[in-house]
Amino acid sequence: MTEVYNALKDEEFSRGYIDIEEDRIRDLKDGSKVTYHYMHGGFEGTDVRFSYCFPMKEVYKERFFQHLSPFPGPEEELASLPVTGEDDKVGFAITHGAYFVETNMGSKQIFVDSPDNTLTHRSNAATAEFSREMARKYYGYDHRPYGYAYGGSGGGYRTMACIENTNAFDGAVPFVIGSPYAIPNCQSTRAHAERLLRDKMDVIIDAYDAGGSGNPYPLLDEEEAAALKEVTLFGYPKKAWYASATLDDGSFPVIYPGVKQRDPQYFEDFWKVKGYLGADPNGSAVRERIYMETTVSEVPNLKKKETEEKGIDTRNGVNDAWKKQIFDSEMETDPWIALSEIPKNRSVGKSQYLKGLKLIVRSGKAEGKMTEISRIEGNKVYLKDGFGTTPIFELLSLLEAGDKIFLDNSDYIAMQTYHRHQVPSRDYHAWDQFRDESGKPLYPQQKELLGPGFSGDGPGCKQNGEIQGKVIILACLMDEQAYPWQADWYRRKVASVQGGNEEDYIRMWYFDNATHGGTEEQIEKRRCVTYTAGLEQALLDLSDWVERGIAPALSTNYTVNGGDITVPEHAKERRGLQPVVKATANESKCAYVKAGEAVQFLAEAEVPDGVGAVTGIDWIFENEKDFTEGVAEISEDGKTAKSKAMYTYTKPGTYFAVARVRAERNGDKGAIFTQVRNIDRVRIIVE
Repeated sequence: MTEVYNALKDEEFSRGYIDIEEDRIRDLKDGSKVTYHYMHGGFEGTDVRFSYCFPMKEVYKERFFQHLSPFPGPEEELASLPVTGEDDKVGFAITHGAYFVETNMGSKQIFVDSPDNTLTHRSNAATAEFSREMARKYYGYDHRPYGYAYGGSGGGYRTMACIENTNAFDGAVPFVIGSPYAIPNCQSTRAHAERLLRDKMDVIIDAYDAGGSGNPYPLLDEEEAAALKEVTLFGYPKKAWYASATLDDGSFPVIYPGVKQRDPQYFEDFWKVKGYLGADPNGSAVRERIYMETTVSEVPNLKKKETEEKGIDTRNGVNDAWKKQIFDSEMETDPWIALSEIPKNRSVGKSQYLKGLKLIVRSGKAEGKMTEISRIEGNKVYLKDGFGTTPIFELLSLLEAGDKIFLDNSDYIAMQTYHRHQVPSRDYHAWDQFRDESGKPLYPQQKELLGPGFSGDGPGCKQNGEIQGKVIILACLMDEQAYPWQADWYRRKVASVQGGNEEDYIRMWYFDNATHGGTEEQIEKRRCVTYTAGLEQALLDLSDWVERGIAPALSTNYTVNGGDITVPEHAKERRGLQPVVKATANESKCAYVKAGEAVQFLAEAEVPDGVGAVTGIDWIFENEKDFTEGVAEISEDGKTAKSKAMYTYTKPGTYFAVARVRAERNGDKGAIFTQVRNIDRVRIIVE
């Protein structure tokens, strides 16, 4: 058993202070206002800073919710304060009887983890314990507030570190979490598939969409089919392919340099040693590698955009925190330079692959400077900001015609199959495709498995399952970055360590039609829903579980096949927290109609036992910016509902209509934060 950290005995965090204390007013989504008491402070002799937001005494329920961002950094303790609407973490806490806690985890720099991998859980635990002291002072009586940590993605690692390694928290909600081997392997599998399938995105998306064939393979060549099979077996959700349409590799660009730093030999072996894709002269890696010298022929006179003074950076969520590391040069126009020679496209019949293509200056005033290329038009290469690159404005101010340039995407391509050479233990079933019948790896293996280093070095996340309180895990079945099977892995890890009845200490809730990003701005609402309301309801259910002994809804009923997670069709069998809705158009998932012919729509919704009641069903039929509330026939107990609608398409084409169900624990249609949602899509082909 790991020794449990007690922040109250740590001399380093014994001198907490408050440097700002005042009452503030917060505007809520429904137009109402609420007063809260704000404190900001830190610990003397450290870089740890924190903020506390206390509700008024009349609503206080002796608890706090502590959010852990994916990465530490300066002003991270302030990042949630400006956030409004449904994503308002502060507003949710103070309107539900909890004070809100957030800390920078002791970092002076953006994105940089401390070399001390205990700092995450120690700083958060110390911040939690000092908050209890301040709560007693503010509310005027002796008590120990219950404390609940929650965080997603990188913040999920940090949340698990806190609930496993400290006694400061009574429960935790880690969400959209990775396993010890998530980084860099989820990122590499996705990047590899996106490279090979970049010209077949429409085919794949259409096949897996509502009313589609469900099988894109007949339209793929052998290499493409193998790439799709590989990433699917690894856990990339089929319905998430729409998120790859822009060929956005997510956090891959900021992760692979760290891999090269730790394992430089791989990037040499990849192009030389048999068994690595780059050593195959006929393989896609060699065809799409750009490795050439050229010369600057023209540097335009471009200007830097004048910018206003920036406020607090609110990017501390699962899908945007890492973007703080990408330098924004803020050029007035799309920056470019002209080259004497540009790389040729050697992938016959495919678009040229330019992701991760670095431009390195080899002579002149800008020698040693580096940036990235976004696209090529004629002899012009267009530049973009990247991780660890030179600000574009700085580069252009030094660059001159005649300067030598080297173009190189070698590392970016090499990194994309790194997962093949990082096969962990047999309990990681996503890697079964890379093992032979005896369990031995099919490909050469690197000397070190890097995954645990990424999850442990900064966050200090051991994922040993030795939780010190109750835990509710939230995961998403369309998670394109932290593949859904990893949440199941952690659930099983906890169960294997704790023993006894699993229902006494953990829940595992999967959310269908939800992706890694949890905010309204981060999703395509015609394809998915946010899980934010479910997360907030989970915090309330966790509180009731710990404080009142009220057990939460049962874990989602699901099956695991390699990296694939499937759930039952109906809510009663599926369980968990989320409602289910099934939509049809003319009694089908794909309706064929003529222009001007009315289409009959039907949505049937249900909620799992014990999680609330349907509060409404909404519709999008065509290109509306948002949903319109439909007429819903809700059963007396609120467990089921139906909504019928008619819509006429006037122009030929393919359309997708979307039905969205909302459910709330108390059946409260006006509740701001806890409207848990799900959607279903139907295809309409208008002739």
